[in-house]
Amino acid sequence: CTHYLFIVVVAVNSTLLTINAGDYIFYTDWAWTSFTVFSISQTLMLIVGACYYLTFTGAPGTATYYALIMTVYTWIAKGAWFALGYPYDFIVTPVWLPSAVLLDLVYWATKKNKHSLILFGGVLVGMSLPLFNMVNLITVADPLETAFKYPRPTLPPYMTPIEPQVGKFYNSPVALGAGAGAVLGCTFAALGCKLNTW
Repeated sequence: CTHYLFIVVVAVNSTLLTINAGDYIFYTDWAWTSFTVFSISQTLMLIVGACYYLTFTGAPGTATYYALIMTVYTWIAKGAWFALGYPYDFIVTPVWLPSAVLLDLVYWATKKNKHSLILFGGVLVGMSLPLFNMVNLITVADPLETAFKYPRPTLPPYMTPIEPQVGKFYNSPVALGAGAGAVLGCTFAALGCKLNTW
């Protein structure tokens, strides 16, 4: 019972995070900051649930199945979001599936070695998800057009950040998300595995 409850709770929370993860296209001033934060949050929600599920069943493939659950939940939730007048296309790409496939491959290739799953799987998911999230951003409608079409509350002028130098590595939201995700991903992979031994 605890196992299924956990899967439902984490998958639902992942879905809620993902609904909000599209909001970076509305905040034109803080778009890249929001992109980085949401990339990291999605990475952690994916990896803790997927590692728990993967080590619980011991069957490579269940991480991808977990990501599929997240994706389907999100599509359903996005249907409700669309009914409220929001654009449907601003996060429908299944960005977690390729990262979850990498997690399954690590578990399979290392002969179900839990420590390798934590280290290699955590790094791979943490580094890959921001890349797939950027692909998601590229495939949606023009962010500026959408931001003006669907206005949202924004920050007051005195909190608006200075425009960063574009093109520098340390200002790249993908690089920052991947770096932080790689470190935190291992921690949350360990947490997901540890939840099976409480």
